Amino acid sequence: MKTDLFSSLKVIHGAALSTALSVAASVVIGAAFAVPADAFAASSAAISPSHKAKSAKKPGVSHKAVAGSSKAVAKSAAATEDAARPVAKKRRVTYTMGRHHAVRRVAFEPRTPTVGQAFGLHETPDALMLRSSVAYVVDQNTMEPLFDKNSTAVVPIASITKLMTAMVVLDSKAPLTEQIEVTDEDRDYEKNTGSRLAVGSVLSREDMLHIALMASENRAAAALSRYYPGGRPAFIAAMNAKAKQLGMTDTHFENSTGLTSLNVSSARDLVKMVNAAYQYPLIRRFSTDRSYEVYTGRRSLAYNSTNALVRGANSTWDIGLQKTGFINEAGECLVMQATIHGRPMIMVLLDSSGKYSRFADATRLRTWLDNGGDQPHITSADAGGAGT
Repeated sequence: MKTDLFSSLKVIHGAALSTALSVAASVVIGAAFAVPADAFAASSAAISPSHKAKSAKKPGVSHKAVAGSSKAVAKSAAATEDAARPVAKKRRVTYTMGRHHAVRRVAFEPRTPTVGQAFGLHETPDALMLRSSVAYVVDQNTMEPLFDKNSTAVVPIASITKLMTAMVVLDSKAPLTEQIEVTDEDRDYEKNTGSRLAVGSVLSREDMLHIALMASENRAAAALSRYYPGGRPAFIAAMNAKAKQLGMTDTHFENSTGLTSLNVSSARDLVKMVNAAYQYPLIRRFSTDRSYEVYTGRRSLAYNSTNALVRGANSTWDIGLQKTGFINEAGECLVMQATIHGRPMIMVLLDSSGKYSRFADATRLRTWLDNGGDQPHITSADAGGAGT
């Protein structure tokens, strides 16, 4: 009898232990693959305010209100695109696995506003619905403004700086064949950007200038300033002296690369700089090359133009000089000399939102000029009017 009772208890104990182990395994697996509610809450919190705002503004939208004219829909499409663009950058999602749990981390980093956004320049309306907060087009022969949007605003100009860098290098008359070595002093310690041009790379001054203009190679521009007679401080002084000589009263330079928000200018000043740089045949040629290969002493590097209007195999643009630029504080920037209908133009686009928006804005301006947009068109925030 005792033996039978012991056997029954043993069976019950074994079954209970098996069940407990099964439940524990299910809990561990469920915790490893289930998405925590707070991860969804973070996404919802980022999205819901805009939806609530829209709902509050339009509590009862009828079908008649939606059915507007095609022109009204076209105008609102750009505004919808603007609103749909994310204002936060989502980082990589990481998982940390433990014996009994899994943690899913989702982090969001707010996008730093540009100087133009901070000062409300993007709120200035214009008939072409440009994504650039600053736009300025002039006839190069007469310097007559044809399109003007916030042309007097002083904003960071990023790598547009390199046009001035190139002029100062060429004005020095230093041998273009002289070999220049990249050192730790040429690293970007302010923005912590990387570069394909490794420390220890050696190129001629001409090749450094070529990839600085065409591909916006920052370490090349930094090295060029360091090899200037008197060193980097003398180079920066020469940049500011050149700006003063050209009558660029809104302009100031702190380095040769543009990787600082302290390099500032206005569109009106940049027209003067582009026009001056256009007088250098080497700047015209290097800035408009599609691709170029250099040998660093260690390996060959193939570079391409940063300008999509130059890179395009089927591009119909006649571009005589160009330079792109970007840092967070400046937004996407572009300056060009281009011939449109046999008429040389200088075009300046600053603080554009979206990677390719500056090129799209340039195309809109060209189309406007093609359609007879030769009358001055001024939409400046400081013009005292509501704009057009």
